[in-house]
Amino acid sequence: MSTTDVPSEIPRPQTKAAGQVAAPTMKWVTLALMTTSSVASLRSAPTMAVYGLACVFLYIVPAIVFLLPTALVSAELASGWSGGVYRWVSEGLSKPLGFLAVWCQFAMTIFYYPSLLAYVASTIAYVIDPSLASDGLYTAIVIMVLYWTGVWVSSRGTKAVAGLSSWGLVIGTLVPGTILVGLGLVFLGQGNASAAPMGASHLFPQWTGLASLVLIVNNFLSYSGMEMNAVHVSSLRNPAREYPRSMFLAMALVLLIFILPALAISWVVPSDQLSLTAGVMQAFDAFFSYFHVGWLTPIAAVMLVAAALGGMLTWLAGPSKGLLLISREEGYLPPFLQKLNKNGIQQNILVTQGVVTTAIALMYALIPDVSSAYWIFSVITTQVYLIVYLLMFAAAIRLRRTQPDHPRGYRAPALTLLCVVGLVASLAALVIGFVPSSQFGGSSVWTYIGIIGGGLVVLGLLIPWLFLRLRKPNWRTAAATADEGSAV
Repeated sequence: MSTTDVPSEIPRPQTKAAGQVAAPTMKWVTLALMTTSSVASLRSAPTMAVYGLACVFLYIVPAIVFLLPTALVSAELASGWSGGVYRWVSEGLSKPLGFLAVWCQFAMTIFYYPSLLAYVASTIAYVIDPSLASDGLYTAIVIMVLYWTGVWVSSRGTKAVAGLSSWGLVIGTLVPGTILVGLGLVFLGQGNASAAPMGASHLFPQWTGLASLVLIVNNFLSYSGMEMNAVHVSSLRNPAREYPRSMFLAMALVLLIFILPALAISWVVPSDQLSLTAGVMQAFDAFFSYFHVGWLTPIAAVMLVAAALGGMLTWLAGPSKGLLLISREEGYLPPFLQKLNKNGIQQNILVTQGVVTTAIALMYALIPDVSSAYWIFSVITTQVYLIVYLLMFAAAIRLRRTQPDHPRGYRAPALTLLCVVGLVASLAALVIGFVPSSQFGGSSVWTYIGIIGGGLVVLGLLIPWLFLRLRKPNWRTAAATADEGSAV
């Protein structure tokens, strides 16, 4: 998931007949660029730069077995059923599982924000003092300050937040990414040796056991968000022909944005010195120092921070708003969490989420290695979000069988095969996520499994089960009547 992601589609009452195709308003190239801007990011580059040339393989595999099935399957669902993943899973499986899907979309952000802000903290450190990038206490403080500032800004309902994400692709991805790759090519062109071997024999990861491939799990989350852009499929003139073309172009652009910066980082920063949170700035610092333009380092840091914070502010209100609207209709959350402030913002949900985020942030101060904490939270985020895709693929198969004549603006080719590939890939990623990567060789395997498993079970399964188990009829009544004066 990119720091420039748009918020999850907010479920809303359906105003058109299911499957009704809107007048074409978008070109397929435009949709490809929108998809690229919502998926591509530099944040995950250090994670794959550890593998050097093998990052090409590690990016392409999940693109084929996860990104492509997700894009095509979600396009069929979006063209037939409005309301996002909640409606798809509710129609295809059941309403409780629909709630589980929309809950996991929201819940994954609880671990996403600490990992994103840890990246921001490490980037800011290169403006203040690079040694702070590995300081857990400093990282925890930055996470808490920035998150609560974001809650305050979001609770005011400012419209400026919406525009921040659109600039993220240019400010925080395209410009610094192009500079990074350009400097890397000049660096190699001047005869400097790459820090990572670039021979053909290194195109595939060195097999040292299952742990050597664990980093591929993080790439599944890097590609998440395709189901959000699928809502635009009916705006194309010829969806059956133009949507696959748009997705293939977007996939090519996303791969370039992911792969080239990761390679550039591996050219100048040895893998044993690479920080998963500060790796981008390590590369910029090394290149700028080599070319004697060190004064550009703070400028690069500001660009990356601005894009990341813009993405955080955009995501703060999105998934929680979708959860709120569904809960007000069906009574899934207690009235306290359904209340809106005077600006129509779900402030109580944001504050409750902030308390948990603060507790997670403190773990950065307790875990000696910031990179280890960053990786753990990234994996938990991925595990929780994978539940959404497992439900989505299963629902798509069942909807094709139970409602074959339901109007769809787009029909995915070989949908069952796509769903099976997506299900197997998601399930494999879920399992592999419990295997510590090679960088955790000296850590306790069972401790790692306990943390990842505990995060997945408690956040992704136990909490939504308790909400369903404990909900009362008056929660739904309260949802429909409480705070009507402050509703949007």
